[in-house]
Amino acid sequence: MKQDKFSEYYLDRDVSWMYFNRRILQEACKENVPLLERLSFLGIYSNNLDEFFRVRVASQNRIVECRKKEAAKERDHAKNIINRIGKLNSAYSKEYEQAVAEVTRRLRDENIYLISDKEVSEEQMKFIRSYYEEKLSGLIIPIWFSAIKRLDYETDESIYLAVRMAKKTTARAGYGYAYIELPVGSCGRFVRLPDCEGRHYLMYLDDVVRCCLPFVFRGLGVSDFEAYAFKFTRDAEMEIDNDLRSGVLQRISKGVKSRKRGEPLRIIYDGLMPKDLARRVVGRLVLDKLDTVMSGGRYHNHKDLMKFPDCGRDDLKYPKWKPIRKIDIEREDSVLSAIQKRDRFIHVPYHNFSTFLRVLQEAASSRKVKSIKITLYRLAAESKVVKALIGAARNGKKVTVVIELLARFDESSNIYWSKRMQEAGINVVFGVEGLKVHSKVLHIGMTSGADVVCISTGNFHEGNAKAYTDCILMTASQRIVRDVENVFNFIERPYRPVKFNELLVSPNTMKNRFVALINAEIRNRQCGIPAYIKAKVNHITDPDIVRKLYEASANGVKVDLLVRGNCSLVTGVPGVSENIRINGIIDRYLEHSRIFVFAAGGEEKVFIGSADWMPRNLDNRVEVVTPVYDPDIKKEMILIVDAGLKDNMQGRIVDGRGTNEQWHTSDSEPFRSQEYLYNHYLEENVNQNSEGDGK
Repeated sequence: MKQDKFSEYYLDRDVSWMYFNRRILQEACKENVPLLERLSFLGIYSNNLDEFFRVRVASQNRIVECRKKEAAKERDHAKNIINRIGKLNSAYSKEYEQAVAEVTRRLRDENIYLISDKEVSEEQMKFIRSYYEEKLSGLIIPIWFSAIKRLDYETDESIYLAVRMAKKTTARAGYGYAYIELPVGSCGRFVRLPDCEGRHYLMYLDDVVRCCLPFVFRGLGVSDFEAYAFKFTRDAEMEIDNDLRSGVLQRISKGVKSRKRGEPLRIIYDGLMPKDLARRVVGRLVLDKLDTVMSGGRYHNHKDLMKFPDCGRDDLKYPKWKPIRKIDIEREDSVLSAIQKRDRFIHVPYHNFSTFLRVLQEAASSRKVKSIKITLYRLAAESKVVKALIGAARNGKKVTVVIELLARFDESSNIYWSKRMQEAGINVVFGVEGLKVHSKVLHIGMTSGADVVCISTGNFHEGNAKAYTDCILMTASQRIVRDVENVFNFIERPYRPVKFNELLVSPNTMKNRFVALINAEIRNRQCGIPAYIKAKVNHITDPDIVRKLYEASANGVKVDLLVRGNCSLVTGVPGVSENIRINGIIDRYLEHSRIFVFAAGGEEKVFIGSADWMPRNLDNRVEVVTPVYDPDIKKEMILIVDAGLKDNMQGRIVDGRGTNEQWHTSDSEPFRSQEYLYNHYLEENVNQNSEGDGK
C-alpha cells in the first residue's frame, strides 16, 4: 500500500481516545443502566479526561514548545491535534454537564437528594455547623490571593474554592479574595446529612464549606461570601534525573515529587465566577495560548462520583456477580501438580483471582519449589502477591522480582513494595534501561517434575482482578517454560543474545511475528483457503500493524476486532478497509484481555498476552504473548472473542469517525457478552461439580 494512501486513513491516537472516552459518557446516558452505575461512569469519564490532559495533551504541548527547525512538521501536527481535542472536549463537556444534571434529577425520583447550600433546612444547618466543628475546623486554611504570586504548590488532584467577600475597613469598603483547598482526602467529597421522612440527603463537600464560610473567616472583618469552584490539570510527565550517580529508586522517587510541580495545562472554573475573581485565579497560573481555559459548571473533579455513597440502595446498582471458583483446579490437592498434568486458565473477574494467589502461596510453602521469578507492573495497596513472595523468601526460596518503577501513577506504591521486598531478601530487579517491563509472567522452578509458568494479559493485582477482564494461562509445557526462562535472562542480562522459539517477545521479534501471521492470512486468502483475523485488544495505533490490516482487508481477509480504547483504523473505506469491523464494548467490567486468533488455513492459531498493537508495546517495552496449545483453552479464548463480536447491547461501532453508533449483528436478539460469559462459567462449574460427584 502506498504511504500517502495509508496516511490518509490513519487516525491520530489522541483523537481516537476522545471518541473512546465519549463511549463511556454515552454509557452514563443509557436509560437501562442503573442510576448509581451511571454516576460511576460519569466519574470514570472525568477521571480519564484528567489523566489524558496530564499525560497525552502534555506530550503534545511539549512538541509544540520544541523550537528546533527539524521539528516543524511535528509541531504543526501537534497544534492541529490540540485544536481538535479542544473542540471535541468543548462539545463533550456540554453533554457531560447535561448528563450529570439528568442523573442527579433522576436520583431525586428515588428519594436521594443531592442538595446545594441554598437548599438546606434549619435542622440540616445545625448538623453542618456541628460537622464543621468536629471535622472541618483546622482542615480549612484560606490563602489570600494578595499573598501569593503563583499557584505553585497546589496539586491538581484537589478541588478549590475561590472566595470573594465584602471587606470593610475604616478607610474604605472593598472586596477580599482568597482560595480554599477542599479537604476531600480527609472528609470525602460527599457528606451524608440525616435522613428525613424516607429521604436520603447528601451534599458536595464544596457546598458544606460554602455554608461554613462565616466560621472559616470568623474574626477577619469580612462578610457576604461568594465561593466558586476551580481545578487545574498539570503536566504529569516526570522529569527523571539522569544523574547516574543516583540509584534508580532515588531517581524515580524524585521524579514522582517533580510531577506535583508540573506546568498547568488546563483550568476549569465555575462559569458564574465574577471576572475580577477569575482574573486572580487564571493570572496565578502560567498558561500559554495552547493551554485550555474552560468555564464549566458549579462542581468539578467529578471523578469523585465513582465513590458516591450508595445510601444502601443496591437496587440502583448492577446485580452482584460473585467471582466463580474454578472447580477443576480448586478440588485438586496441589494446584502445581494439577498444572503439571495439563494446562489451566482463569478469566478474571468472572473467575476468582484467589486461584492465582493459591498458585503463589503453594509455591511459597512447598518443599518441591526452589525458585520463583515474577514480573510486576502494578501492585495493590495491600498486595497479597507480594506477601506470598516475601513468605517464599523467608522459606528459603530464591525469589527474583522484576518490578517496573515507571508504572504511571503507581510509582509510589511500587517503590514502597520494592523496599519491603529488598528487606526480606528478595532479589529486586528494576527492569531494563530504556524499556518498560510490561509483561506479566511468573516462573516457578521445581525440584522435581516440570517447572510451571503463568502468563497473563493483565497485572497480578487483586484490585484490577475485580474490575478488569484478563486471562491467565498456567502451563508446564517445557517449550513455553524455556522461553519464559529466557525472558528473565533477557531482562537481567539485556545485552546478551537470546532466542525465543514459542513466545512472541518485544522488543525482539513480536512485531515481525505478528506481521508474518497477517501475511500468512493474506497468502491463504489468495490461495482460496480459510483466512481471517480476530483480535481483542485495548489499543491499535502501530502504523505498521495498521498498514498490514488494511492490506489484509484489501486482499479480502475478514478482520473482526474488539478494541476498547485508542484505534487508528478507519473502517468502511473501499479498497482499503471494507472488510474490517471493530466493536468497542463498555460494560460493568473494563475490557482488558488481549487475545489474537488467526485462521491459519483452518488450523486456528491463538495467542494471549500483555501487548497491544501500539508502538510502545511492540518497540519500547518488554512484552510477552504466548501461543495457546491446549484445545479446550483455545476453544475458550475463541469463545471470548466471538462473544464480544456478538455484543449488540454494550458494543458500539469503532469506525475512526467518532460516530459511536450501536453495534449491530445479523442476529437481532439482544446479546450482552459479559453476562453471557459469566453465565457460561457458572454453567461450566455446575457441570464439573456433577462430574466430580459422579466419580
